[in-house]
Amino acid sequence: MIELHPPIEPYDHGLLDVGDGHHVYWETCGNPDGKPAVVLHGGPGQGCPPGMRRMFDPARYRVVLLDQRGCGRSRPHAADPATSLRHNTTSHLVADLERLREHLGIERWLVTGGSWGTTLALVYAERFPHRVSEIVVSAISTTRRSELDWLYRGAARFFPEAWQRFRDGAGDDDVIGAYARLMDDPDRRDRAALAWNAWEKTVLSLEPGSAPAAVHSGPPDDALLAFVRLTTHYYAHAGWLEEGAVIRDAGRLAGIPGVLIHGRLDLSCPVTTAWELAAAWPGAELLVDDRSGHGGSDVKRAWKLAALDRFAR
Repeated sequence: MIELHPPIEPYDHGLLDVGDGHHVYWETCGNPDGKPAVVLHGGPGQGCPPGMRRMFDPARYRVVLLDQRGCGRSRPHAADPATSLRHNTTSHLVADLERLREHLGIERWLVTGGSWGTTLALVYAERFPHRVSEIVVSAISTTRRSELDWLYRGAARFFPEAWQRFRDGAGDDDVIGAYARLMDDPDRRDRAALAWNAWEKTVLSLEPGSAPAAVHSGPPDDALLAFVRLTTHYYAHAGWLEEGAVIRDAGRLAGIPGVLIHGRLDLSCPVTTAWELAAAWPGAELLVDDRSGHGGSDVKRAWKLAALDRFAR
């Protein structure tokens, strides 16, 4: 079992007014004079749990964590059906990062994230490469429509029964768009959130160490409602990104040291995306663990800890 750094508490935190009626929760941990790093959570809409702080040496890093618009401790919360998602897009999140960086007085920072957080990290770095010192990402996703079609349709070949239930819950062959609409229906969103969550857990159920997909009992909590509402909102629009743009524009990252960490058994995000990204990013280092999937593993954690240790200067 890989030992992470000891648990730490934030030395500062707040709600940043980012405009459009949104206030983004942020916190800083570790050494106020250490190397700045920002952590981008997955989802979209999962929020930053305290365990994410433990990947960093608190004596050497100034760690910034935030809950992206609409989730976690940010306000307004997407679980509230009255909360509009009109001003919740990838470009808004990128602008929020720049506003937070300026608010904290940081010149350049290391950017790290996983899954959806990888997409956001790469889009931010491609738009503001002069603000990024290094990039460490895992469970590589670039939110192409082809990737989303695999996750919410193509993977059905492994779980045909579960996918049929998932599709029946949508009531439409455009399952992502249908679930996005259902999540805006106060009378149907609870059932839709549970069905979406069940499919995602099913896709991950074959990974080493994963438990069989379990049926959620009881109504969804606010965290799950926000997660599914934001995920379907973002994915119905393919992240508002031109197809293939993240990989196409990876040349803009030339000169930024990058470490890409992926599990070969990741059924939700096949390794081909990580491979294509590494090929398009001059100088990027791709590390693929043959025995892990989308979730964490000792090997992937060790690789990330080693990369963060190397960049802590």
